[in-house]
Amino acid sequence: MASVAGATAVEALDSHTYEGTFRDEWSIGNVALHFSTTHAARNQPHTVTLHLSFLRRTSIGPALFTIRDVKLGRRTSTVHVSLIQHDEKEPSVVGYLTQSNLQTEEGISLPTEWSLHPPPLPLLSTTALKDDNDPNWQRAHRLSTFRKAAARTKWYLPRHGQLGPAMADEWICLADGGNFTQTSLGFVVDQFPQIVEMYPAEQVADGEKSREEEVMRRMKWYPTVLLNLDVKKALPEDGVEWLFVRVRAKRIENGRMDLEVVVLDEEGDLVAVSNHVCLILSAERNMKRSGQSKV
Repeated sequence: MASVAGATAVEALDSHTYEGTFRDEWSIGNVALHFSTTHAARNQPHTVTLHLSFLRRTSIGPALFTIRDVKLGRRTSTVHVSLIQHDEKEPSVVGYLTQSNLQTEEGISLPTEWSLHPPPLPLLSTTALKDDNDPNWQRAHRLSTFRKAAARTKWYLPRHGQLGPAMADEWICLADGGNFTQTSLGFVVDQFPQIVEMYPAEQVADGEKSREEEVMRRMKWYPTVLLNLDVKKALPEDGVEWLFVRVRAKRIENGRMDLEVVVLDEEGDLVAVSNHVCLILSAERNMKRSGQSKV
């Protein structure tokens, strides 16, 4: 079983083209190498902003990443990346990434008094989480029939229910005992309880007649249309075992929703903020053997 680092590894074909493989066990349905090889002299190892548009559905198998240098600067550099699969002429994903060095940044810093509202439930200790005896948090067990990447993590949710509607809090760690690193933050902001599935079944009924059992009938597929990531701090070089994630929707309407994802470290410090635009479709649609089907 590949680790998160192994599953996201890529190989340089030339100075601006990289090849990787989307593995089945990490599916839900690397610019770091570019800045450690082609632009190593710039010393900009950290992705500080990420903007991705998902044009077509990606699938298991080889993927070709092409990078175009848009702006190479002293403090930040921006590149355009496109992902192509299965010899298609058009990319499945396109995006812009800004690189910098979070450890050498300098400039004005001011207190903002920002905090999460409502505040997260207290955590006794991460040891209590591991033993599943924290008074406020408990291990969540999820079906991963097609959200296979979710099986690579352990989620711990509020023991007595979430703090409010259209929101979910969790503590997350890797199932293999590894650590989350800077390059895995993009994975972290895509791992959270699905808000739609926490609503009563009658509220999310869409008239479809599924052949799956009731629990599968309620499951949906949430293809991402747009994802933004703003990284606020550098994690330790060897990573961290635990991260806290809060996901919240402002509007869920006509099969489309927004999501704000906030990531904190064990000390409660802000690590990253991500915003998504997602569609809400039948899970059965994603599980069909449709080959190159599109949203």
